[in-house]
Amino acid sequence: MSIVNYILILALFCLTPAAVIWLCRRFWLLDKLGPIMVLYAIGMVVGNLPFMPAELAELQDMLPNVVIPLAIPMMLFGCSFSRKEARLQLKVVASGFLATCIAVATGYLLFGQKMAQGAEVGGIITGMYTGGTLNAAALQAIFRINSETYILINSYDIIISFLYFIFLFSVGIKAFRYLYGERRKVTSLEDKAEIEQQIAAAKQNPYAKLFTREGGVQIAKMLGVTIVIAAISAGVALLLPEGWFMAAFILILTTLGVASSFIKGVKKLDMSYDVGMYLIYIFSITIASMADFKNLNLAGGAYQLAFMSVAVFLSLIIHAIICRIMRVDADSMMVSSVAFINSPPFVPMASAAMGNKRALITGLGAGIVGYAAGNHLGVLMAKLLQMF
Repeated sequence: MSIVNYILILALFCLTPAAVIWLCRRFWLLDKLGPIMVLYAIGMVVGNLPFMPAELAELQDMLPNVVIPLAIPMMLFGCSFSRKEARLQLKVVASGFLATCIAVATGYLLFGQKMAQGAEVGGIITGMYTGGTLNAAALQAIFRINSETYILINSYDIIISFLYFIFLFSVGIKAFRYLYGERRKVTSLEDKAEIEQQIAAAKQNPYAKLFTREGGVQIAKMLGVTIVIAAISAGVALLLPEGWFMAAFILILTTLGVASSFIKGVKKLDMSYDVGMYLIYIFSITIASMADFKNLNLAGGAYQLAFMSVAVFLSLIIHAIICRIMRVDADSMMVSSVAFINSPPFVPMASAAMGNKRALITGLGAGIVGYAAGNHLGVLMAKLLQMF
C-alpha cells in the first residue's frame, strides 16, 4: 500500500465534511439540501472516478467500522431524560413506535418482499423513523446491506421527509388541530422569544469551540469515555457466537451510551453530539463512495421508494389515530412525529411553526428516546420481518 495514497484518501474523507459544512452555512441552496445529501453526492462522484487508487477500497472497509462505534456514544452523551410530562411523552413514544412498526410491516408486505435484503431495509428504516441518521448508520453496520441500497435509503429519505415536512407545515398543523377539535391561541411574547432563541442557537456554528483549549479538553475526555465504552462492548460481544458479534456490539454500545448520559461529568461534554455528527458525515461520504453506478438496481429502487413512502405517511396517519384515542393533543402528536421522521434537530422549527413552547420539550424528549431505542427496535423489526 502506498502511504501517500492512503493519507490523501483519508484526508479527503475526513476533511471534506468540514468544507461542506462551511459551504452549507454560506449558500442557501446547499443549506436546504443539508450536509449529508451534499456529501453523498460528492462521495458517489469520488467513488466512480476512473483514476482512484486501489487503497480506496481498504479505507472504505475500515472507516465505517471506526467512526460508527465512536459516533453512537458521543451523540447519546447529551441526552436528557426529564421526568416532567413523562406520561405525555410515554404516550407519544409508544404511539410513534407502534405506528412505525405497523407502517413498516405493511410496506414490507406490499413492496419489501420484492427487494433484496428487504427485511434488513425494513429494520434500517424502522430505526431511521424512530431515531435518525445515527440509528440508520448503526443498523447498516449490523446488517451489512450493500452500499447502493443504503445510499438509496438515504436519498429517498431526504426526498420523502422533505415532502412530509412541507405537508405538515403548509396544511397539516391546521388540519390536525381541526380534526382534534383544538384551537390554539397565539403564545405569549416570552414563549415566542424563547423559541426564537432555540432556533438562533441551532444556526450557530457548533464547531467553533473545537480549536480552543476547552474544545481540546472536551475532545480528549469524550474520546476516553467512548473508547472505554467501545472496549467493554466489544469484550462482551466477543463472548457471543460469531454471527451475533456486530449486533451485540452495536446494541451494547447504545445501551452504555444512554447509561453514560446520566453521569454528570459526561453530560457536561456539550460538544459530544456535534463531534459525533461529524463522524456521521465522514461515514456518509465514505459509504457513498462505495456506490457503483453500473450496478444500481433501478427496479429495486422503485420498490424501495414505495416501501419508505408507505412507512412515513402511513405511520403519520396511524400515529395521529392512536394519539387521538389516547387523548394526546394535536401539537404533541405532530411534534413527536417530526422528531421521529425528521429527527430532533427539526423540533425547534416545528415548535416555532406551531407557536407552542411546550411542544419543544415534548418533541425533544420523544426524539431522545427514539435515538436511544432506535437500534434495538430496528434489529427486532428485521428479525420479525424475516419470519414472513
